[in-house]
Amino acid sequence: MPTYEYRCPEGHEFEEFQKMSDPPVATCPTCGKEAERLLSAGAGLIFKGSGFYITDYRSDSYKKAAAADKGGSDSSAQGTPSADTGGV
Repeated sequence: MPTYEYRCPEGHEFEEFQKMSDPPVATCPTCGKEAERLLSAGAGLIFKGSGFYITDYRSDSYKKAAAADKGGSDSSAQGTPSADTGGV
């Protein structure tokens, strides 16, 4: 749920944590006058971890077909040497 910023004609500013579907708060908690909702930039979104790409939600049948098109599955990469061998 987002936090909305409000300001009344007297200059009092306050924030309300409410659902997007809730109607705007009409009165200032300090003076009781009618308040208006302010437009704000809000907080930025941070995407971390997996789950934010279209390929993360593909069906199992799609993944199997894609693996068959490549000529194998993820386990075929096990035979490749690692770049970090430690000089051995």
